[in-house]
Amino acid sequence: MIDCKGQSSALLFANGILRPGEAVRRVLATQSSSTIVCADGGALHARALGLQPQFIIGDMDSLSAADARAFEAAGAQIIQHPPEKDETDLELALRFCQEMGAKAVTILGGLGGRFDQTLANILLLTLPALASMRIELVDGAQTIRLLSAGVHKIAGAAGDTVSLVPLRGAATGITTRGLQYALRSETLLLGPARGISNVMLAAEAEVELGGGLLLLTHTTGRA
Repeated sequence: MIDCKGQSSALLFANGILRPGEAVRRVLATQSSSTIVCADGGALHARALGLQPQFIIGDMDSLSAADARAFEAAGAQIIQHPPEKDETDLELALRFCQEMGAKAVTILGGLGGRFDQTLANILLLTLPALASMRIELVDGAQTIRLLSAGVHKIAGAAGDTVSLVPLRGAATGITTRGLQYALRSETLLLGPARGISNVMLAAEAEVELGGGLLLLTHTTGRA
């Protein structure tokens, strides 16, 4: 049995579409020490990239028996759940990452395909039970993460696209620095698209949030 208790970071492959792009390339170049966790068929994405899963979690409806045996023979620990369950395989995998002590989780293959699953995967970031981890969804040139009250740095390049979308109602007391369209202690309401498609003016920007929750999408270059 693999023991990864106390690992600080995890690279989690979901079973959606894994689109190549600059953000994905950066993740793969910098995550060599992360524990590789896969949600069911996400293990096939890892294998396609030449990576060996350490843990595969789910009901195994997206892996053939032959694939499961091959992964297990190569050293993966398979944690199988029954098909009839309340959680998606990705939620189970995220909860596993928390249990093993991960502080940061980067998800690849979490978007695309079915819209309902894509939306559900994004909203997993809001689960209070997972609040101890910094979770990022990376897809192509995009990185998606959640911003709660406080000051948040965005590292990138001039010309990158930044969108801020409120969740759970209005997000208040928003002040931005280093973005073309500045907010100064303002409110973004749930519904209107005012926070979409801002532009970074330098290699770093900052978002200060007084209250509420924002979904940040950072796209390398112009979206």
